[in-house]
Amino acid sequence: MIDRRTKLREATRREILEAAWEVAREEGIGAVTLRDIAGRVGMRPPSLYTHFGSKMAIYDAMYRQGWEDYLAVVAGLEPRLPRQPRAALVVVAGSFFDFALAEPARAQLMNQRLVPGFEPTAEAYAPAVQVLDRLRGTLARLGADGDAAVDLFTAVVGGLVSQQIANDPGGRRWRRLLERAMDMYADEVGLPGPRLTPRPGGTQGA
Repeated sequence: MIDRRTKLREATRREILEAAWEVAREEGIGAVTLRDIAGRVGMRPPSLYTHFGSKMAIYDAMYRQGWEDYLAVVAGLEPRLPRQPRAALVVVAGSFFDFALAEPARAQLMNQRLVPGFEPTAEAYAPAVQVLDRLRGTLARLGADGDAAVDLFTAVVGGLVSQQIANDPGGRRWRRLLERAMDMYADEVGLPGPRLTPRPGGTQGA
């Protein structure tokens, strides 16, 4: 049974994390400071150490939270994937793309190393590993088996996400390329099925 003190401590930790996310959204993921967080939750900066041992510990909790949130998205998505492999690829890629673009600062913490000195702990990294394992299983079921297929998929989708965040924030310039990119990926790894986009020259092909 969770006692009242434990519940209060957990609520305070959640409040601190939400304040950290607010700073990250407004100032950038690398601009989070203990002073800014403390000011938003009505504490003095040293008081934060009662709940988190360091600023890196706050980043660690944010990192874990981000991947846990996306793991929940993946779990809800898998039973609803289309049977056609290329269409399923677009749904998988689109789910990550849209999750990332909903909170660019969160996506940058999860996928880039923009915070000097930050390295996620094994505990925080665990949900990211689960997401990758589930992706590996999904791609294998679609016919794209092996580590190279996983690496290529994450490179293609991650590259489009990074371009969108960096060069067209709030837009859809690189989001519109997902079907074309998934056709290119499917062609490379040998997935069957009709193309999602016309080939150069205007022919659809098989």
